[in-house]
Amino acid sequence: MASTSTPDDAHTTQEKSTGRRVSTRFIYFFGAFGGILFGYDIGVMTGALPFLQEDWDLAGNAAAIGWITSSLMLGAVLGGALSGQLSDRIGRRRAILAAAVVFALGSVLLGITPHQSIAFMVTVRVFLGLAVGAASALVPAYMSEMAPARLRGRLSGLNQTMIVSGMLLSYLMAWVLQHLPTTLAWRSMLAMAAVPAIVLFLGVLRLPESPRFLITHGRDDEAYEVLRTLRPGGAIEDEAREIKETVAAETAAGERTSWASLFQGRYRYLVIAGAGVAAFQQFQGANAIFYYIPLIVEEASGTAAQSALLWPIVQGVILVLGSLLFLAIADRFNRRALLTLGGLVMGASFLLPALIHWVAPGANPMLLVAFLSLYVAFYSFTWAPLTWVIVGEVFPLMIRGRAAGLASSLNWIGSFLVGLLFPIMTASMPQPAVFAIFGVICLLGVVFVRTRVPETRGRTLEEIEESAALRETGKESQSL
Repeated sequence: MASTSTPDDAHTTQEKSTGRRVSTRFIYFFGAFGGILFGYDIGVMTGALPFLQEDWDLAGNAAAIGWITSSLMLGAVLGGALSGQLSDRIGRRRAILAAAVVFALGSVLLGITPHQSIAFMVTVRVFLGLAVGAASALVPAYMSEMAPARLRGRLSGLNQTMIVSGMLLSYLMAWVLQHLPTTLAWRSMLAMAAVPAIVLFLGVLRLPESPRFLITHGRDDEAYEVLRTLRPGGAIEDEAREIKETVAAETAAGERTSWASLFQGRYRYLVIAGAGVAAFQQFQGANAIFYYIPLIVEEASGTAAQSALLWPIVQGVILVLGSLLFLAIADRFNRRALLTLGGLVMGASFLLPALIHWVAPGANPMLLVAFLSLYVAFYSFTWAPLTWVIVGEVFPLMIRGRAAGLASSLNWIGSFLVGLLFPIMTASMPQPAVFAIFGVICLLGVVFVRTRVPETRGRTLEEIEESAALRETGKESQSL
């Protein structure tokens, strides 16, 4: 199909379902805006928990604290898995709209939780987690399919900037609202997530669907219209042809997308790579810092957790600055090199406090907090954004929805376990020892990257899939 474009076409596209024209900047901004909600709901309990703990007299009840905090991630496990099937059926755009509705409704329900109703709060946070898990899978998949190969790392990294901006926003809201009456303070913090959810819904209403989804479902004309906007002056026919050839070849081979197919020959290598990176990101312990930093500072310094709300803001600022650094270097350095650098420094940041605590038990306990800040700094521009860049890049087209859902679910399983077990572990062993365990996992993540993850920078999604197929074919030939 021949395509022609006008100067206006080079900057705008018309979404047929809405009849409105939107700019590419608008597309990329709201395509990644789901990360704001994702980040806000990750970070909001950090500020709300000290007030909730006082209001409901939860001090010393490590199990209740763990379940309230981690229940969101439990729902996200299911949400991440279901979002893949849903987005493959109805499209990335409509699935994100559905997630926004759940976000808004769940946030309001949390704000009106009955007093001391732990079961109600846990149930609602599981429900809200469905949307959080869906967003964690849908946003990187959508952004990777909209972005050209040369900018894919930077634009996919925009998702991480949105996530950490949402976290910082929740920390700032906790700081602003901390002087309200205790009950009103934590309820306001939780309910405020409904505001960005409404903004997301209104923005996504005007977004076009992913061109890869459109071509896969035979909507070629719409796909070409979107591509003309996203690739002004580019060879959109070549890109569309590559997508069509991939779909046709796999359809002709009679392959059917199922959970079992994720680990069949030609897909296995890439699925293990993407899902493994997603799992390692959480088991490395980052969210233990983000969820519990006021309580960590309380134990280290002896000050009340409610007086430590400045530390989440410090961590949030580091995360945002790191995400901006990543946007500047995303497409200048190989993915594997950045993951290796980050994993090594992160592992050292967790292991050194344990070593110092063992050699000099009388050392200043706040030294741990300083090392945690170093961890956050390197995590912020390596594993935090690159996990979702790789998840968006590495999965083949025909299984991308399910595979991204699997990766998201594994990521949230790790987040759930960290959120649930960290307060229980710190109640039974010194904090430096707990973080040392995470340090070992960081180093194992480096080994995994060096042995199981392909380099994806600057390669089209189809090129990545083809090279992985050749790799698996070679391995099978060698085993015969």
